[in-house]
Amino acid sequence: MFDQIILAEVISMLFYSAIGMLLLWVAWKVIDIVTPFPIIKEIEEDQNTALAILIGSVFLSMAIIIASVVVSG
Repeated sequence: MFDQIILAEVISMLFYSAIGMLLLWVAWKVIDIVTPFPIIKEIEEDQNTALAILIGSVFLSMAIIIASVVVSG
């Protein structure tokens, strides 16, 4: 089973995973800069569940988009 795994596939998987994580981090920074209030404070201290669901859905949708781009490439 393991002999079928090619080193190039493992390297490309790690490369695309790193790019995906970098894109999600950039998206978080953009969202954090654009909002007029601190998101972490709203979610953690003020218990803003709606904002937490919104941010979670944004990241989930971005992860799906990034994964589909990586798989198609």
